[in-house]
Amino acid sequence: MEIQFILNGKQVTADVQADSILLDVLRSLGCKSVKCGCETTNCGLCTVWIDGRSRLSCSVLAVSIEGHEVTTLEGVEEEAAEFGRFLAAEGGEQCGFCSPGFIMNVLAMKRELEDPDLEEIKEYLAGNLCRCTGYMSQLRAIRKYMAAQKEKDGKEARA
Repeated sequence: MEIQFILNGKQVTADVQADSILLDVLRSLGCKSVKCGCETTNCGLCTVWIDGRSRLSCSVLAVSIEGHEVTTLEGVEEEAAEFGRFLAAEGGEQCGFCSPGFIMNVLAMKRELEDPDLEEIKEYLAGNLCRCTGYMSQLRAIRKYMAAQKEKDGKEARA
């Protein structure tokens, strides 16, 4: 069956089977940042935004996104690169395999939480597994990024 939806700001059409998962459809459309890491909805590697909210694309039937808006890392490259610099500066990217899903959740968290404390950050990102970093470098990067964004937003508000 054919479905239509907005992918990273552009209207797309995809031919899918009734049991196709969104992760596979997105990869077939060239979104290679969306990855399968566990097949059990436990790792966060397949995180995308559907209508602006974080979702695990491995748990979403593709037919259900008809008419919705899907955003992958490819759709937020500039913002992702900005956070990526903080992540790299803290040594939090390591092998990078988990980074796309992790970055999507960090950017979603920035939009949803005003000024999260360390426990709120940990809770928000509990579904993102990383086998390389031990999380401390990632947490430092997030806190520095959030502080820089808060400062940037304050300067823009005063301008």
